[in-house]
Amino acid sequence: MTIKDTPEEWEVRRTGTPFTGNKTSVRTDDVVMPDGTVVHRDYQVHPGSVAVLALDDADRVLVLRQYRHPVRHRLWEIPAGLLDVPGENPLHAAQRELYEEAHVKAEDWRVLTDVYTTPGGCDEAVRIFLARGLSEAEGERFEVEDEEADMELARVPAEELVRGVLAGELHNNCLVVGVLSLVAARAGDGLDALRPAQAPWPARPFEA
Repeated sequence: MTIKDTPEEWEVRRTGTPFTGNKTSVRTDDVVMPDGTVVHRDYQVHPGSVAVLALDDADRVLVLRQYRHPVRHRLWEIPAGLLDVPGENPLHAAQRELYEEAHVKAEDWRVLTDVYTTPGGCDEAVRIFLARGLSEAEGERFEVEDEEADMELARVPAEELVRGVLAGELHNNCLVVGVLSLVAARAGDGLDALRPAQAPWPARPFEA
């Protein structure tokens, strides 16, 4: 048996969008179950996101501390952001986020992992990149606003982040998945064996 996620789509009898927000919306589908019954499924429709685990030459990860109102916490996170344009190249979006949030650029980019954050209630797909060969970006810093205006920036040893994740002290999805994927990749075939930065992403197709 091959352990691999596979695309599949069950019949939808009716669909509606009871709420449309600034970036996301809520959709209600009437879905036909295998026994023929029809059930309601409400979920958030999301454009998709990218995140960047930026690793410097001292094996430190670039992290940001930001207030997240839905969970009433200030969380340590890795740079991340929405795919603002349908079909946007995720690598370009990740490079933009790293520049805007940390004023950093990277020479080497790989795909670390792809995830659905909460597939039971949201269709958000996130591609997490590994970025290495870090240096200060040229030009003026991007002018941030709202929650981002209060962000803190730090570089933390990767092993310290792993300890924090396993101790239940760090909770951001992309940070947790990113640092544990980093450990797994190193224990496996190594970081240079990760997928190239322009690897296909069926969840959010794009033009390379």
